Amino acid sequence: MKEITINGTIVSNDDKWIYDWFEVESCCPKDIIKALQDAGEDDVTVLVNSGGGDLDAGNEIYSALKRYKGKTVAEITGYAASAATVICCGADTVRANAGIQYMIHNVSTWQGGDHRDMETMASVLKAADRSVANVYQQKTGLDEKTILGMMSTGTGNMGKWMDAKEAKEYGFIDEIIGDNGSLARPISIYNAHGAFIISDEVKEKIRLEFAGKKSPEFDSQKAQARLNLLKLKGGKVL
Repeated sequence: MKEITINGTIVSNDDKWIYDWFEVESCCPKDIIKALQDAGEDDVTVLVNSGGGDLDAGNEIYSALKRYKGKTVAEITGYAASAATVICCGADTVRANAGIQYMIHNVSTWQGGDHRDMETMASVLKAADRSVANVYQQKTGLDEKTILGMMSTGTGNMGKWMDAKEAKEYGFIDEIIGDNGSLARPISIYNAHGAFIISDEVKEKIRLEFAGKKSPEFDSQKAQARLNLLKLKGGKVL
């Protein structure tokens, strides 16, 4: 069985080079689609360790897995959160190590404007929540109300955090690796950090800086300094 790795932030095809330039681990749909094409119709294991990221990119990878003609297994090796859980639902089977963390939450975005803009965006986000819930429903068999309630757990982007046993009980995971039926639920202490997301404003500045350059020259010290600045000013944790 061939292996495909999904680590780091889930990003769009257009944004991938920016994350590469900052040496921030990321994955885009084009990466996975090519890997699936290279696999032919052989069975594949998709190794997932991601805090999520761009929902549209996650949906595109989910769809690619659904279309794939070979058998697909998503194996969560560290944690799967946010858009990464949508990707996992695209596989035929989801397996996980006993120590993984699994998190679903409401969709979020950045928005500016007056109260009308905010009201419109609230409607967009609620519709997006229902779309994500549809994916979870197909995987788990849970009803929409239950899933939306789980996604709304906590405040901000905390969402519903689950250990492997709880995620399996809800139907998000099919198999816990090495479980012989005696796995006790551990006391879970979660470090609630998510994927590092570079803001649209910062990405646009980077694109303008490199406009016309086919291959931006990488300066590790300069990139690290900019990354530190991003974390203070422009970067978002979702």
